[in-house]
Amino acid sequence: MTTVAVTGASGFCGSHVAAAAAARGAEVLCVGRRPGPVGRHVPWDAAREVPDLSGADVVVHCAAAVGDPVPGSRAEAAMRAVNVDGTARLLEAAAGRPVVWVSSASVYAPGRGRSRITEDHPVRGHLNAYGRTKAAGEALALAAGAVVLRPRAVYGAGDPHLVPRLLSRVRRGLLLLPGPSVRLSLTAVENLADACLGAADWPPGAYNIADPAPYDRDEAIRTVLRAHGVRARVGHLPLPAARAAASAAQALARLRPQTEPALTPYAVQQLAHPVVLDVAKAEAQGWSARRTLLDYAHATATAAGGASGAGTV
Repeated sequence: MTTVAVTGASGFCGSHVAAAAAARGAEVLCVGRRPGPVGRHVPWDAAREVPDLSGADVVVHCAAAVGDPVPGSRAEAAMRAVNVDGTARLLEAAAGRPVVWVSSASVYAPGRGRSRITEDHPVRGHLNAYGRTKAAGEALALAAGAVVLRPRAVYGAGDPHLVPRLLSRVRRGLLLLPGPSVRLSLTAVENLADACLGAADWPPGAYNIADPAPYDRDEAIRTVLRAHGVRARVGHLPLPAARAAASAAQALARLRPQTEPALTPYAVQQLAHPVVLDVAKAEAQGWSARRTLLDYAHATATAAGGASGAGTV
């Protein structure tokens, strides 16, 4: 029986990977500060310690500090301690075991040329601490011969970030988005979990992971709103106004460095410009995406007792 160590197994992505590994018959070590949904808990503080990976055959590193903290804040320093220094500690403990390191498409350089991103797209010019620290962490992982996965905007059951943040932005039946609609890649957490569990045998390097096809931004958001029974319409804020609002929000947040700005230049960049991942490299290894946003919407609406029929969006 294969033993899979999953770091961050109490978190969103890690819990799905751990559960999927157990469902496939693997023994699971849930490595992190809190127990995961299955298997045996191995306590680990990524910001302070080298983990005990005794008995593990494969390591899937999902543990990460996420968010969009104010530049220069304590939160940014804490993010580096986990995403960069924690990676170094993990690689030390892995000691030659296969490592699958979950990165992010946030490592890719912003700007033009992202309507079809391959893995050789430049990794630079990051607009926030998350992108910078994930890029630095994955550089360590790549140098150590790991497989690095780059999903974008991971969503699914138990998501504590993406969808809750979206729903919280609805005001009086209106959700304002920066600029007109664009094409965006998203990644169902089930698709990411499949890749995590298959990638240990892939050649070392970086691989994009995303749903089968990109989505129209506005229609995808309407799909999510309907699934959660939220009555709202989508409006468009002119890009200059959105950028100005993001800069102002970030400036105000510097006065309260323990809180994240309501809007940031990074968020505007991610929502207002096409970001489409080319997943041919992962598909060449036999992986394929099996879930879509419509699957998520159907499951969410069903769990909520048919909330998808609540009103017109």
